[in-house]
Amino acid sequence: MPMSLLRILTLIRKELLVILKDPKSRASLFLPPILQCLIFGYAATYDLNSVPYVLVDQDRSAASVTLVAKLEGSGIFQRQGTFAQIDQAVPLLDARRALVVVVIGNGFERDLEAGAPAPVQVIADGRNSNTSGIAEGYANAIIGDFAAAWLSEKGIASAGVKVSTRAWFNPQLETRWSMIPSLIGTITMMMTMMLTAMSVAREREEGTFDQLLVAPFTPTEIMIGKAVPSMLVGITQASVILLVALFWFRIPFAGSFLTLYAGLALFLAAAIGFGLFLSSLAGNMQQAMILAFVFLMPFMLLSGLMSPTENMPAVLQYVTVINPLTYAIRITRAVYLEGGRFADLLPDMLALVAIAAVTMPIAAWMFRHRLN
Repeated sequence: MPMSLLRILTLIRKELLVILKDPKSRASLFLPPILQCLIFGYAATYDLNSVPYVLVDQDRSAASVTLVAKLEGSGIFQRQGTFAQIDQAVPLLDARRALVVVVIGNGFERDLEAGAPAPVQVIADGRNSNTSGIAEGYANAIIGDFAAAWLSEKGIASAGVKVSTRAWFNPQLETRWSMIPSLIGTITMMMTMMLTAMSVAREREEGTFDQLLVAPFTPTEIMIGKAVPSMLVGITQASVILLVALFWFRIPFAGSFLTLYAGLALFLAAAIGFGLFLSSLAGNMQQAMILAFVFLMPFMLLSGLMSPTENMPAVLQYVTVINPLTYAIRITRAVYLEGGRFADLLPDMLALVAIAAVTMPIAAWMFRHRLN
């Protein structure tokens, strides 16, 4: 065991020297994550075509029923539940089963007919800030149109409907508050998978792979020696993005750093499993790079980074289950914005463990197969 550990540490040192001795590789550790973080933070936008919402109808009048019909008749708002009190609707918002909660206050129809501001409250999930802002805009427009049509039909002069909005976890609904924490996993996966996929391919291309074969390394030791440096690089890049979020964009960190890094470690283990699998398939660095891009683009599009996974077709939603980036984004957003605890994130953590438990043995088998 001591000799095996010494061989693994030697291989890890060799891999780190290969990365750190090259000026271009050193620059790629810090410059691309910072640039990508800044670009996404300032330029990224969302589209919205589906808004799951929860209804709290405290008035239960003809006016409230008509307003709800207007909301759902738009084709955008899909009701996830109906409750009598706001406290009953909060768990659906916390669990991301609803994006907004529409609260129609008691006396809504009476105030509307009396010409006074009628109470309607829209509570949005600020963890997905831009989407929530768009959803609030849609709701406000529909409520305003309803009030104008209702009062015109009744021939009543009124101050209209008074709508108050509130966003949880992101009070100002700033897009970068939800985007930047998601980039901690996204950019880290891009660089880690690329680096891991090219590690063995580089050995073949540079002619040093034969030296590994005649050296006293077992396939498992070689895999560990290739995986650990990539994980260290991934943790470093994630820390750089975290520092940009904290000190450049000044996004408040609500959770625990220990929980965040525990989730990132599990995520990187799953991502490196994919990278080693690709590395065992590729014959040279060009093939490894192409294979990495082939996997990375679907992973990013199906992760929930740019659009909610709930808006995707049902078939693609099943595919997101095996995407480690989906869980990484959930974990980073939950820890960063909500102050999520380890126990709350346990299902996502276990999913990453399961992905790593599948990808790592497959990569090891493929690696042994190529060695033989």
